[in-house]
Amino acid sequence: MSIRLWRAGVPGLAMMLVSFHQSIAHEIVGNRFFPATLGIDDPGVNDELSLPTVDSFKTGDDPPVRQRDISGEFSKRITEDFAISFGSTYTFLSPTDPTAAGANGFQNLETTFKYRLYKNPFHEFVMSVGLSVEWGGTGAKEVGADPFHTYTPTFYFGKGFGDLPDTLSWIRPVAITGQVGYAVPARNFTTTFGIDPDSGDQTADTEFHPRVLNWGGTIQYSMPYLKSAVVDLGLPEFINHLIPLVEATLQTPVANTPTSGTLTTGTINPGVIWVGSTFQFAIEALIPINRQSGSNVGVIAQLHLYLDDIDPRGIGKPIFGGPVAPANPFARN
Repeated sequence: MSIRLWRAGVPGLAMMLVSFHQSIAHEIVGNRFFPATLGIDDPGVNDELSLPTVDSFKTGDDPPVRQRDISGEFSKRITEDFAISFGSTYTFLSPTDPTAAGANGFQNLETTFKYRLYKNPFHEFVMSVGLSVEWGGTGAKEVGADPFHTYTPTFYFGKGFGDLPDTLSWIRPVAITGQVGYAVPARNFTTTFGIDPDSGDQTADTEFHPRVLNWGGTIQYSMPYLKSAVVDLGLPEFINHLIPLVEATLQTPVANTPTSGTLTTGTINPGVIWVGSTFQFAIEALIPINRQSGSNVGVIAQLHLYLDDIDPRGIGKPIFGGPVAPANPFARN
């Protein structure tokens, strides 16, 4: 989810913190399996658990701060097309400046409501809409958790290229996914009052909380799809379970920006996913797009469990409705 906006700085360190929403769903559309990816959410709804997701990177502050996160997220289908997910992240901050104090604590709790609008198996196309809510005041201010709620309506889509003609069969394993969200803080600004130590006069410092466009996408090449739906090259079985991909997770302040500016920040994340019938493991690099996004290449990894395949008649079944078709990459291929 899971890819996240740049947050307000930690008091005393003047830091900008990135907090990745680990994505927590996988989806079958026709012959196409859309795996859970680490930077953005995929376009499907399923019963799943991401635990743990871990990352490590240096922030774009001067001097930079080493940030490490451990996250978990649980998604539960209410119906076949509607799911609710709950996520939490614990953050460790280690300043590179030996005179600065570190900090650790939970980020705000997050809840996402997601509905699958449309699914076209022949064209391997799916789209969904959702609303994510960051519950202000549930995290620690020492790690940048805001005291106010943030609401992010989001559009998700996925498209596989399995409908291409035979002359382009080598492109059929390719798929793209994307999302666009608009994060709206419940509070437009925060004013902090203080006393000038020299004059004794009262001072006021106002920080505006921007509205942020969260956007990104992935391009994937599915080796399971290549073997099952295009051609079996006789590759080792380990290779046939891999999905190499590149993600982009970007944030652009677009309104209420007097103190934040409008600079786009984010990362480009090349990596690979190994998919099994009931779980997957993924690892990606975090490459900042500019100095404000980070000061070196980081890393993120995730173990992701397909609850709807592990226990399709129990915890993996929608609350309303019976079991649905398995959503693992080998069930139909």
